[in-house]
Amino acid sequence: MTAIEAIDLGIQFKLSRFKNTRVKEVLSKVITPQKVVSQKQHFWALRNLNFKVEQGEVLGVIGSNGSGKSTLLRAIGGIYEPDEGSINVNGSASALLSLGTGFKDELSGWENIFLNATILGFTQDEINGNVQDIVEFTELGRFINEPVKTYSSGMKARLGFGIAVHLRREIMLVDEILGVGDFKFRRKSKEKIQDLINDDRTVVLVSHSMESIENYTTKCLWINKGQQMKFGETKEVIEAYLKS
Repeated sequence: MTAIEAIDLGIQFKLSRFKNTRVKEVLSKVITPQKVVSQKQHFWALRNLNFKVEQGEVLGVIGSNGSGKSTLLRAIGGIYEPDEGSINVNGSASALLSLGTGFKDELSGWENIFLNATILGFTQDEINGNVQDIVEFTELGRFINEPVKTYSSGMKARLGFGIAVHLRREIMLVDEILGVGDFKFRRKSKEKIQDLINDDRTVVLVSHSMESIENYTTKCLWINKGQQMKFGETKEVIEAYLKS
């Protein structure tokens, strides 16, 4: 069964360009405030993407910074709607995007587990059945009862990773998280990702690490400046990318 299929997928953003940006004019506006006039311009973050991922396959997504990799994950996760073409997803997706994004800083780590799980659509029984495993996996100790605003970025990443991999969905979206934390936690994270793969979950993995892409993925998509450069077997796509 096809898990994910993109057909001529395009995602467009709007950018503002301000008129009258010469230094003299800017200074005059500071001294005598005027209404700021801007023009909206469109920017294609992704365009003309075509690929298919079957259930249980692991897709690697590679490309330089700003190429549109994270935008693609957000489109698959339903955060962005296509401006052109379509992205069809069969199954619910759990996203490891920017780990810790969406946490409520005033709530404790424990409370954020329940909040995020509820938003993802899990029942109270499902949450209760997983919460202790999440807490133990994160190794946050007593800090699980402290407000998230007191957490370091690494602690937030641990909590986000723990929630996503324990509250499993059919499709897992992973964005540059295998380098999070110390050596012990990185190893544990990689083992969890491998568990997902062994469990016949569909995984989309974004990474700058060609080693991770080669080790984990069966197919690969190379994006450059929002354009699809190559899609196919991982080894072939990596070779083309490294030669570019």
